[in-house]
Amino acid sequence: MPYGSPSHDALSMEAIEVRELRKTYGGTHAVDGVTFTVRTGETFGLVGHNGAGKTTTVECLIGLRRPDGGTVRVLGEDPARRRRALAQRVGAQLQESSLPERIKVAEALRMFGSFYKRAVDWRQVMERWGLKPLARKAFGDLSGGQKQRLMLALALVGDPEVVVLDELTTGLDPIARRETWRLVKDLKTAGTTVVLVSHYFDETEALCDRVAVLARGRVRAMGSPSEIIAGTGTASLEEAYFALEGADR
Repeated sequence: MPYGSPSHDALSMEAIEVRELRKTYGGTHAVDGVTFTVRTGETFGLVGHNGAGKTTTVECLIGLRRPDGGTVRVLGEDPARRRRALAQRVGAQLQESSLPERIKVAEALRMFGSFYKRAVDWRQVMERWGLKPLARKAFGDLSGGQKQRLMLALALVGDPEVVVLDELTTGLDPIARRETWRLVKDLKTAGTTVVLVSHYFDETEALCDRVAVLARGRVRAMGSPSEIIAGTGTASLEEAYFALEGADR
């Protein structure tokens, strides 16, 4: 089965449905009434500056945090209640993801592959994502781009139907960043449903079919990048963001 090939059931529904999601920390509304859907097979972006509510939303999507209000469904399941079952169907690369410094690339892929019931052969994953020459290299000796490539491969070794990528290119140099973009485009070509979380507006504009623009815990606009740009009369998604922010103040 190709990477991310959706099950028969998944083809008949939205991959992700979020309705009126709310999460507070003390008196702060980190996420305040966020609503969006992600269609099976699309690359969907959550974009906004730091503190917009992107990471909290993602943590609710994969069951790391329980919402204070609203509903979240991923592949028809409630992540807060069915986190273990969904872990077999959803791959995630989180912003703070890391590995022990001494673990070898091949060891990490083999270990992660053992966690899944329908894992892709870890050797195939290593080959596909250009990691074979690094098989014996320790994680601590990898470059930033090589680490991100490995973390993405680890998120895919379970053959997930949905992949969540949180700030995938933060800290990468321009060449490594563009190479990572190519990998994300490969996922789309394979039919994988991707949620791409980023504060880089050019990144989401280039890679995403649709985008939810978040600011201060709320969705300010949603649609294709071109629709949002046209709707604000601006020249780029970043300009659209500032126009939306200015109109909301």
